[in-house]
Amino acid sequence: MGNTHNSHSKITLGGLIITLGIIYGDIGTSPLYVLKEIVGESPINAELVKGAVSAIFWTLTLQTTIKYVILTLRADNKGEGGIFSLYTLVKRSKYKWLVVPAIVGGCALLADGIITPPISVAAAVEGLRMLFPQINTVPIVIGIIVGLFVIQRFGSKWVGRFFGPMMFVWFGMLGVLGLNKIGANMHIIEALNPYYTYKLLHDHPAGILILSSVFLCTTGAEALYSDLGHCGKANIRVSWVFVKIMLVLNYFGQGAYLMSNEGKTLNGANPFFDIMPAWFLLPGIIIATCATVIASQALISGSFTLINEAMRLNMWPKVKVKYPSDLKGQLYIPSINWLLMFGCIGVVLYFRESSNMGAAYGLAIVLCMLMTTTLLNFYMHLKRYNPILIVSIITVYAIVELSFLYANLSKFKNGGWITLLIAGTLMLIMAVWLLAKKIGKRYTDEVALADYKRFLIDLSRDESIPKYATHLVYLTSVNDPKMIEQKIIHSILQRRPKKADIYWFVHVDVMDEPYRMDYIVNHIAEDDIIRVDFRLGFRVAPKINLMFRKVVEDLVMNKEVDITSRYDSLQRNNVSGDFKFVIIEKYLSYDNDLPIFEKIILEFYYFIKHLSLSEARAFGLDNSSTKIEKFPMIFKTSGVINNLKRLK
Repeated sequence: MGNTHNSHSKITLGGLIITLGIIYGDIGTSPLYVLKEIVGESPINAELVKGAVSAIFWTLTLQTTIKYVILTLRADNKGEGGIFSLYTLVKRSKYKWLVVPAIVGGCALLADGIITPPISVAAAVEGLRMLFPQINTVPIVIGIIVGLFVIQRFGSKWVGRFFGPMMFVWFGMLGVLGLNKIGANMHIIEALNPYYTYKLLHDHPAGILILSSVFLCTTGAEALYSDLGHCGKANIRVSWVFVKIMLVLNYFGQGAYLMSNEGKTLNGANPFFDIMPAWFLLPGIIIATCATVIASQALISGSFTLINEAMRLNMWPKVKVKYPSDLKGQLYIPSINWLLMFGCIGVVLYFRESSNMGAAYGLAIVLCMLMTTTLLNFYMHLKRYNPILIVSIITVYAIVELSFLYANLSKFKNGGWITLLIAGTLMLIMAVWLLAKKIGKRYTDEVALADYKRFLIDLSRDESIPKYATHLVYLTSVNDPKMIEQKIIHSILQRRPKKADIYWFVHVDVMDEPYRMDYIVNHIAEDDIIRVDFRLGFRVAPKINLMFRKVVEDLVMNKEVDITSRYDSLQRNNVSGDFKFVIIEKYLSYDNDLPIFEKIILEFYYFIKHLSLSEARAFGLDNSSTKIEKFPMIFKTSGVINNLKRLK
């Protein structure tokens, strides 16, 4: 599918360079720690190294190349990717439970965003020990991470131009260093044969568990899919050829170096830095650190996008979103930024060494990959792929990813519990938010607008009631334009009669397309009642204040509405009437008799809601023209009181 929004949808040299900077940071920095994690502190075993390098090559081929670059990139939503984009493609199927893998996958990817910056930056900075053996790298790592999160508020536009060329240098360095060392033991070329992967799993006592470390070579594949919209699938696929060659050369070079040192131990050293010439060590460490910062930046930006999508899909509480630059899709979410920063600092302080962090890495992201496979299965069915092809693909990846999951479960007690705890907490918030919305919708009273049309027209023309506003605007969550919430009618007619010349009802419908922006106007009563339905994509910011103003301007231009003030003195001077927005914020009433599960869900929901952004700020409404009203949510009353008696 073409992407009309994407300026990099065609293959260009600039697009390929930009793709290197945006897409491959995470997967591209994995050579810093993968083989170090596999070998550990045990004596180097040449056969184990050859088997591990073979497993790395075939993991990159099966998981990254075939599953993501070839297959999953086909599942684009108007050029946008990521697990929530994939979910929007299948959500209209009859299987409503597909929201579960979307939530699990999204939360697992967010949890991965807390462990990737620490392990990548720490692995790069620890290279300084080759020059200064006694150096304490923890403060340096924390300083880099803090600086990275502090600059988020300014946007990454000013460093974006630096990303692509820097990553081109990084991948070029990987290839040259690896190629330079492959000659140390040419037997490493045999690792291209998948037999050595089988031999590793079959012959080595802990072969299946070694997969948990091998898996780290492909952890950036999910982020590759998430960032599809920034570069386009054509640029990703072409640039991946270069990236994979450079990665494979480096892994094979490290493998050859290790095989030529069989029987020795690393003693805390890193084969990635060991294959560098001594004169190049300092420049190599600097380049590696820059690459890890770029990888971290990509994951942070991806986390912002993920939370923004979750909010638009009603899976996350409303939080403040800022747009620090005019780059398409770039946003900044302060609450998530600081949450990620403190999470990353906590990981560094808890594990201290990149070798220890490897224990926490991988378990969450393999869950995300399994969830993507689940959704991809339904996507292929909806697109009517060949059933035999679907069964073959899903069977292969179910076996591969379940094997990785089994291997990664061995990390649980050594640190894997941390990422699962983070992912689980995020899942709980998303689940509560979704369930509470469903419960609320089930109990929400809706009334036919036609039944109150006459009341509103009469109120609009009642000279005995002082005017509340010239234009009174209510936000409604009811999809059907013929219906309206009872609470809105109550607010207009009963709480305090709100006389207005024109009543506006505004509804925002989040569409399954990423960047859709259109609206429908329904004149329910000419010059008295108008409904506007916005249809916004799940990546579009709901700036209702600005959008509504544009709608009014269009209606005035088309002479569909007259917004001139109805006060005689102002009308004579052609002064526009005032607009007043009314937001009805709900709170949980004590007068409820709900099942215990629903009560717990709703109490948790309203607790989170109290901490989140108000409806007015979430929709970008100006405080000076907005009225907030509180409305009790009475879902199910505790019954009628019959035994209350009057005393004489």
